[in-house]
Amino acid sequence: MQAQKETPPDLQCKDKFLLQSVVAPDSTTSKDIVAEMFNKEEGKIVEEFKLRVVYIPANPPSPVPEGSEEGSSPRASSLENGNQNATLFEDVSRSLEATKEKSSEAWSMISKLTEEKTSAMQQNQKLQQELELMRKEISKSHAGGVSLVFVVLVGLLGVLIGYLLQRS
Repeated sequence: MQAQKETPPDLQCKDKFLLQSVVAPDSTTSKDIVAEMFNKEEGKIVEEFKLRVVYIPANPPSPVPEGSEEGSSPRASSLENGNQNATLFEDVSRSLEATKEKSSEAWSMISKLTEEKTSAMQQNQKLQQELELMRKEISKSHAGGVSLVFVVLVGLLGVLIGYLLQRS
């Protein structure tokens, strides 16, 4: 993992942590845990959970103990950090509410765009039908045999030939 070079402006990111759990014998110590334990093999159950990263605007101290504190009990550290956990919980709650607001805005925008898309598709379909109807009308008028100009020319030619034949 690498730290981000700069914080996203909207405090939103797509980073996730993958948590995996497997059944281990009672006598297993932290030194006995190796990567091969988490390989998915037949007869072996590996449960996975993706944990989404949430940025918190405030900068409270981390409730997670840093460094190697294998010997200390988790209960003692949670009592020490009780006040910090409450503040952290409030910050996460505020962040979650802001995310929900943005999510609802996004959903309303998506529904609005979906309606516009549906309307545009219906209008496009209506225009396609009108275009097809116009093409049929045009093909009917041109497919009706001989044009009027051709008939007039043949008539004039016939009158001219008749006049010439009668003079001779």
